This record gives sequence, C-alpha cells and structure tokens, in this order.
Amino acid sequence: MLRYLAGVASALLLVAAGVFLFRSSASTEPVPPPRALAAQDGGGGEVAVDDGTPLPEASRQTREQRRFNRFDKDRDARITRDEYLASRRKAYAKLDTDGDGRLSFDEWAVKTTGKFATADSDRSGVLDAKEFATTAVKRSQAARRRCPPQQPANEAD
Repeated sequence: MLRYLAGVASALLLVAAGVFLFRSSASTEPVPPPRALAAQDGGGGEVAVDDGTPLPEASRQTREQRRFNRFDKDRDARITRDEYLASRRKAYAKLDTDGDGRLSFDEWAVKTTGKFATADSDRSGVLDAKEFATTAVKRSQAARRRCPPQQPANEAD
C-alpha cells in the first residue's frame, strides 16, 4: 500500500514541476530580423540587402528546359535529328579509332583490351595467375583497414 502512495505522490510532484516549468517567467528575447528585406523596390522585383545592394536572382528555368537548351544548338526552339544525335556521334567517333565508320569488337571494348594488354607483361596473348592478379580492382586505403583483434574475455579483466 505504501508503494502505491509513494507512486501517486511522485507522479503529483512531477506534474507540479512541469506546471512550474511551463509557467516560468523566463524572458524571451525577440528574434532578430533577417538580413534581406522582404520589401520589394517599388515594383522593380529585386530583393535588397540592408545596405541596399540587390541580391542576384536565381534562374527560373526548369531542369527539362536546361536539358532542352543543351541540345538546341542553333537556339530556334526546335531540336533537329542532327542536333539530337551530335553528342552520340562524338562518342562514336572517339571509339572508332581507325576511322572506317564501323566499330569492331576491339574498338568497342577498348578499355578492356587495353587492360588485358597491360596485364600481359610477357606478350604471350594469355594471362597466367600472376598477370591476372594485376587486373584486380584497386581498393582505397579505407577499405583495407582492419579492426584490431579482439582480446579474450579472461585477459581483458
């Protein structure tokens, strides 16, 4: 029975402390005004800083409009087939190393064939285990860190 009375008394004390905390007469400081003024310059549409200098306005173009403008090279508000394929032609020309207008498998896989040629140190056309090991992806130093070994529980005491 005493436990219940002690629990009720502690609950009432917590409620009373909460009431005192929320009704305290702590002074609140006013929030300082923001640096930029919200008032606009006589219909000019510019927002000014306290010292009077105008802030630059952000571009109102959407992401899709910017993407459209990157393709529309002659700025006629239309994208022709040639404009659309120009970036693809440049990428194709980089891959077509012999300039014949056709991609062979080796031209298409230039990165892989270059990696193979670099790894094949004896120029035999095949990779042995040691040469193949050089083609493994290099990992960063952070990935190589090892945690210290755990100490057995009886040694830690």
